[in-house]
Amino acid sequence: REIGLQDDDVFVLQPTRVVPRKGIEHSIELIRRLKDSRFKLVFSHGEGDEGYAYSRRVREYADMLGVQLIFANDRIQYHRGRTPDGKKIYSVWDAFQHADLVAYPSTYEGFGNAFLEAVYFKKPIFCNRYAIYRTDIEPCGFHTVCMEGFLTQDVVDEVLYVLEDETYRRKMVEHNYEIGRQLFSYRRVEGELRFMLEQAFSRQCQADTASVPRWA
Repeated sequence: REIGLQDDDVFVLQPTRVVPRKGIEHSIELIRRLKDSRFKLVFSHGEGDEGYAYSRRVREYADMLGVQLIFANDRIQYHRGRTPDGKKIYSVWDAFQHADLVAYPSTYEGFGNAFLEAVYFKKPIFCNRYAIYRTDIEPCGFHTVCMEGFLTQDVVDEVLYVLEDETYRRKMVEHNYEIGRQLFSYRRVEGELRFMLEQAFSRQCQADTASVPRWA
């Protein structure tokens, strides 16, 4: 309620900055096509670090489609706390924990930390099949609701199905969590680092014990 949501609202989290490559128009269009005023698009990050032209474009587009946007970056930070006037500041992880759907329709990304955060918090993900997603994320076997550069009615229907069918949604997010645990957990990283260090030290030891060339 403190960021503008009502108890029966559907919390769609856009965990990104408001910049062009995040494809925010797709999130707005999705909510418009879901045809339910309870769906609210909440931004956890700020706007303006690449200028305000795109931010104005996003607001105008949402107004045109009748979609309510909630810019909550003043109340959602990396750490919990209080504003100068005593209002509660939530963490980004709080936002993930309470979201019903994570929107990630970027046109270009690196790997994307927000994707793994959504997996960790067992949230369904609506995303775009951008280049790195196709080459590095999709082959891992994650189950998401994906679009191919533009929104179709099939994608809209799948989002609605995921949100309405708790059993299906639970299987999806548990499946993703298990893949994340296997491939991207601290334990997996520790194992990979240990292997690389062992390989490096092994090569160094071989180099140190190699015969020293003698020049005539």
